[in-house]
Amino acid sequence: MQENTAKANTSKRFAPKPEWLKVRAPSGEKYHEIKELLKSLNLATVCQEARCPNIAECWGGGTATFMLMGEVCTRGCRFCSVKTGNPKGKIDNDEPEKVGHAIAQMNLDYVVITSVDRDDLPDEGSGHFARTVATIKKNRPDLLVEVLTPDFKGREEYIAKIVDAGPDVFAHNVETVERLQKKARDPRAGYAQSLGVLAFVKKHDPTRYTKTSLMLGLGETDEEVMKTLSDLREVECDVVTFGQYLQPTKTKLKVEEFVTPEKFDWWKARAEEMGFLYVASGALVRSSYRAGEFFMRGIIEKRKQEIAAAAQLAGTTTSGE
Repeated sequence: MQENTAKANTSKRFAPKPEWLKVRAPSGEKYHEIKELLKSLNLATVCQEARCPNIAECWGGGTATFMLMGEVCTRGCRFCSVKTGNPKGKIDNDEPEKVGHAIAQMNLDYVVITSVDRDDLPDEGSGHFARTVATIKKNRPDLLVEVLTPDFKGREEYIAKIVDAGPDVFAHNVETVERLQKKARDPRAGYAQSLGVLAFVKKHDPTRYTKTSLMLGLGETDEEVMKTLSDLREVECDVVTFGQYLQPTKTKLKVEEFVTPEKFDWWKARAEEMGFLYVASGALVRSSYRAGEFFMRGIIEKRKQEIAAAAQLAGTTTSGE
């Protein structure tokens, strides 16, 4: 296995970024239109809350990832900049309709819906999540919807609600290798639990595409990443993305390594060899990054056409008997 390179300077609060990680500040007419629209509807996006480095590219192209159920998460993962606290059951019951309205004005054909963890709610927010997906699908049956969900503590009945609402892609992130789970994630999360979410989705609906994401640069070894990829293929995960971990604030985990573009390419090749349907790998790639949406749109449409053709063939065969 290749050795990791470009070690971070751990003596500083923030390690200096290499050139390939530098991005321009968000700007552009489309970016500001979307920002004002979301503000007027009091909607949150993970693009803003997670300080995504691709916000200018995605919003400039008319793409955004909506974050449901507020801006306060009940979990306290040490890699994430989203605010942690207790929302005390507060939720906007009109949010599904607001999201649908915003999507209509943004003229999208592929949308990603995610949420904070809401351990304070009776069903951990799964019903609200599912209702949002169902509302979007009802208003725009042609719209392809990807969900990026919490783990719901592995409760299968909660996960099933969202699968049954009809998203085209079901994503849930394992985030990092097994050894680093306790260091990086909230104690209520876990490696086996996240794998279980992805496994259940395939068991509940084998036609549903599943997706996950791995952060690199937290101190993982090549062997550990390979083991993670193997575990993901065991649960039939279809899509994996690799991105560089970036320290969002001084209180969060430090970057242990800046992974080179060449190494990201190397990981992409390894994952493709293992049979993943699609792999996005790069320093600025994130789980909801729009680069993969065009590919996913293509394979989803291809499957729909195959199903329609098979149904037509079956009908022709039956009528000819």
